[in-house]
Amino acid sequence: MTKHMKSGVASSRRKSRKSYYEAPSSVRRVFMSASLNKDLREKHGVRSIPIRKDDEVLITRGSNKGREGKVTSVYRLKYVIHVERVNREKTNGQSVPLGIHPSNCVITKLKLDKDRENILERKKVGREAKANQMSKA
Repeated sequence: MTKHMKSGVASSRRKSRKSYYEAPSSVRRVFMSASLNKDLREKHGVRSIPIRKDDEVLITRGSNKGREGKVTSVYRLKYVIHVERVNREKTNGQSVPLGIHPSNCVITKLKLDKDRENILERKKVGREAKANQMSKA
């Protein structure tokens, strides 16, 4: 019996890290996904979605745990998001936004438009099809 391997996916730590840090912006968007809170998860039938500007998030990990706010920017180059009112004072008194990884957040409110609704619908249909396939087997 042979193993079925996904082409283009390395199990090597070295190659996986290389592909992560050299990923193009379109791939980084998918890496920068955040899970939805329970209400949204039940409503849309989707577990997680790539984060975007104007989504509202709750920080679940780190020193800013429990803080809520709107996403002001998605910094794909650094793999971080900036959240409203989550800042740090520099020594010269200037305030700079703190970068937070999307995996440490939960989306509490989605900014929905036509494209986003299509994505949610497509993911929901895929999940249902998989569930039906599992129940038949």
